[in-house]
Amino acid sequence: MKKLLFTFFLLVSFSINFAQGKKKILENKREYSNEEKKSSTSVTKSNQSSSDKASIDKYRIISIQKDTTYVDTSLTIQKDYKWNYLRKDIFGLLPFANEGQTYAILDYGLKKKSSFPEIGFSGKHFNYLGVNDINYYSVATPITELYFKTTMQQGQSLDALITVNTSERFNFSVAFKGLRSLGRYINQLTSAGNFRFTSSYNTLNKRYYLNFHFTGQDLLNGENGGLTNVIDFTSENPDFDNRERLEVYLRDAESFLKGKRYFIDHSFRINSKDSENNLYATHQFNYETKFFEYKQPTIASTVGNTSVKRFGDAYVTSGLKDQTRFNRMYNKVGAIYENKTLGKFQFFAEDFRYNYYYDRVLILESGVIPSKISQEINTIGGQYEYRKNKWNGVFTVSNSISKQPMSNIDAKLNYKLNDKNEFTFNYQLMSKIPDASFNLYQSDFINYNWSNNFDNEKINSFGATAKTQWITASLEVSSLNDHLFFSNDSTDGQQQLITPKQYDKTINYLSIKASREFKWWKLALDNTILYQQVDQEDDVLNVPQIVTRNSLYFTDYFFKKALFLQTGFTVNYFSKYYINDYNPVIAEAFVQNDLKVGNFPMIDFFINARIRQTRIFLKAEHFNSKMTGNNFLTAPNYPYRDFTIRFGLIWNFFQ
Repeated sequence: MKKLLFTFFLLVSFSINFAQGKKKILENKREYSNEEKKSSTSVTKSNQSSSDKASIDKYRIISIQKDTTYVDTSLTIQKDYKWNYLRKDIFGLLPFANEGQTYAILDYGLKKKSSFPEIGFSGKHFNYLGVNDINYYSVATPITELYFKTTMQQGQSLDALITVNTSERFNFSVAFKGLRSLGRYINQLTSAGNFRFTSSYNTLNKRYYLNFHFTGQDLLNGENGGLTNVIDFTSENPDFDNRERLEVYLRDAESFLKGKRYFIDHSFRINSKDSENNLYATHQFNYETKFFEYKQPTIASTVGNTSVKRFGDAYVTSGLKDQTRFNRMYNKVGAIYENKTLGKFQFFAEDFRYNYYYDRVLILESGVIPSKISQEINTIGGQYEYRKNKWNGVFTVSNSISKQPMSNIDAKLNYKLNDKNEFTFNYQLMSKIPDASFNLYQSDFINYNWSNNFDNEKINSFGATAKTQWITASLEVSSLNDHLFFSNDSTDGQQQLITPKQYDKTINYLSIKASREFKWWKLALDNTILYQQVDQEDDVLNVPQIVTRNSLYFTDYFFKKALFLQTGFTVNYFSKYYINDYNPVIAEAFVQNDLKVGNFPMIDFFINARIRQTRIFLKAEHFNSKMTGNNFLTAPNYPYRDFTIRFGLIWNFFQ
């Protein structure tokens, strides 16, 4: 927490001092309406005429794919959806009880996979910022953004960023997201920090472009293993209104993920002047290390008067500590031929090498468990990109030329009819190398040691999205072969003996999602509904058939339009299904077919306001929890969040 507060005040002080040194004055020219409009913020320099202003297109946010958006300080219902720890719309995700814990995935379409192997432990990666989560900036004047939100007892959630252009050609940004939340249940503390630094540069003649970022991230969670007796919770016994009275399996267990990444993406135009035909040399470099640790000082749990070993027998009697290390280095070298009429043709080669390792070799009765997986994967591929008029398309093909087979075909095509109507189509055929934790894991728990050689997962997926003036709708159809998953081998309901498995049959998945907002007077009704269907012989991929979110809200201006107010209700709901359970030892969700969860509404009441560049949020989360009964769970032993009042803001400074 001291580091969190220090970083907060450091960024604020730097922002204020920089602003005073430059003597910049912000003039906000935006006109607000009930519809989301592009910001028209402008900056006037004090030593120049009032006509010398920086328009909103001078405040750019750029993704690694070179997609550009602009700084937007408006207040809409979409901004309310993104006011959360992940800073994005989490429709299709169900958070666990404490802020910063894992999420249950309701929308399977949210699981995007890379053909290259990752470390695994996916339950710890929801807030781990990957390469595609990092933005780069180009701003006319320095900008600071501060995000703040209260948490579940004794803590805060903060995200602070400042970005500065020292010249038109060089930008850097520094940001830190920190969280500490005690939670309402025993052993549920969350403490996390995400530091990131980015810089962008281009030469005066615009032949050379560089993007660089560094991230340092650590995520700590207390792991209580769930409630020992869920009936104590669902019975609504007032003795357990104080959630710390509910017994949990683990009182001192923790999981910890730490990672560092250095990333460079740069390109050089070989011909000296930009022309109808250009030739570029490109290079992308990514070096990343990760460390995952699971600690459980006390092996046995007490359930009533019975001693239970939640994860089975262990080689140690106390002080269990499992540690997994992972590092990877990725290089991509390419050449691009650009024709302003035909588009861009790229040819590339990739070198991906990684080490996933432990500090010992295990010789067991079942066989030898090696200490590491070490692989070098080389691919070659090509990409065609076309951006002209109403069409925008990217088509990529890559294939392994090393011993480890892998391939990926990815095609995306966008047609923008006009400002209100556009259509997107995508297709992907992927042969994915299994994540490392499926093939190797070592633990002091006897049953959590395995060495496998699973086949690649095969994913064949087609999607289409239509964003029109009447409705936004999307369709996804996927076929999965050699699907990897975790399941419980124990027949004892109080034990979790989790192992990885590969399904040898085909799974077909279908999803249809539609969104529409209706407006009348100062009222609006925003609706999103998701329909999912799975065709499979066994219950391996379980999803809810229906997921919905509906927001009814009122908006208006007050105090001569100095204050913009937004207030209303949001209802989230999903149908009952066999939701995945969660295992903290391997930080993974696993398939269970014993208890169905769902069919309970989660209603939030919110009052949001905007004053200049400050958006203020006040929310009563799940305020209907006492009215509908304690039937709300995120996993068989993990309750969903109780009624909680949360307050916070997002504040932008334009210097």
